[in-house]
Amino acid sequence: MVIEHISSSFIKTALLLGIFMFGFILVSPVQAQTTTTEQQTPASSDPKSDLKTSLNSLLTLSQNEVQRLEKQHNVSHDLYKDGLIARIELEKTEQALADARAKVEDLTKQIAAANAPVSVPVMTPGSGLIGSSTSWSTGNSKIDTLIRYYGTQHGVDPYLIYCLMSQESKFSAGATSYKGAQGLMQLMPDTAARYGVTNPYDVAQSIRGGTLYLKDLLKMFNGRVDLALAGYNAGEGAVMKYRNTIPPYSETRNYVRLILQRYTKKQSS
Repeated sequence: MVIEHISSSFIKTALLLGIFMFGFILVSPVQAQTTTTEQQTPASSDPKSDLKTSLNSLLTLSQNEVQRLEKQHNVSHDLYKDGLIARIELEKTEQALADARAKVEDLTKQIAAANAPVSVPVMTPGSGLIGSSTSWSTGNSKIDTLIRYYGTQHGVDPYLIYCLMSQESKFSAGATSYKGAQGLMQLMPDTAARYGVTNPYDVAQSIRGGTLYLKDLLKMFNGRVDLALAGYNAGEGAVMKYRNTIPPYSETRNYVRLILQRYTKKQSS
């Protein structure tokens, strides 16, 4: 009877371990194939799209891992019931499964956040100046006065002009970029000529010309501040080329992000 009991337990253990190993082998190729597919996926020019793709790939891998750990835990539970493994071994599989499920939950939340619509400030005629009550200063009273004067005169939020100028020249009237942009508002020669700026290093002319350009961009893109900023950096032609979206240039996207981050943060505070 003892021999029969030992033989029965041995056979049962062997069967359970066989199921466990089969499940592990079955899941592993799926993980390898998913990884290979992920590596072959061409990079997107849209960072947000890249983020969504990466998160979805990670979610698939994590869900496969949960399935594998669930099978492993079921095997361990049966082995523990038969007294073939210690309690600590069962607890290890329970903890590993709990961690894997938590990771799936976290990735699901990240995907939901990535899919959420982004709030973009819009400036429309007659709606008032967004953020006009915000306290700010360039550190130069003359520049502050001119920003407020031309912003109010042409219907552009002075604080938006301030944020743009900070990003463009850091309030340096003599700034010149490697691309040839000049002055406080970093006007390119063609743009300066378009708005009657004869001396781009003249504080008043630069602010007036840059404000007029920003006004036209806001009108062109129906008050969309993000598209107006993209146009200021990359040119309105680039924005229209990409069907009125921010062009896929890292410099332009970073430029828009930094200015909007400052502009919208101050409004909400």
